[in-house]
Amino acid sequence: MSPDPDTVLAKVRALALAMPDSDERLSHGSPGFFITKGKFFAYFWHNHHDDGETIVIVKTTGSDEQAMLIEMDPDCYYSPPYMGPSGWVAMRLDRDDVDWDRVGDRIAISWELVAPRRLLEAGGR
Repeated sequence: MSPDPDTVLAKVRALALAMPDSDERLSHGSPGFFITKGKFFAYFWHNHHDDGETIVIVKTTGSDEQAMLIEMDPDCYYSPPYMGPSGWVAMRLDRDDVDWDRVGDRIAISWELVAPRRLLEAGGR
């Protein structure tokens, strides 16, 4: 039995909103996390287009890093629809063995990739 999506969203929300100057709003009907007055750095999807999956989508440095993550752990990572071609990667969160430290690290890395210099210079995370 997979974990409750509301509980999973609460964990993702806590990790994303712990990042400096971050906020949440719906994006195409799903929670998205962004830097205030800036870009999105994470998205939460549950059963998007009836696929039955619960995932967080985060930014990578590009297609090379995305491919490396997928090759390293295809049970966790995959190229998500719509966003995969732009180098974003999905992390499966609908399993009992989710490594929440890894999820938190990937959310933080994604935040760093879109954060403006002023936030990074202020100490970032």
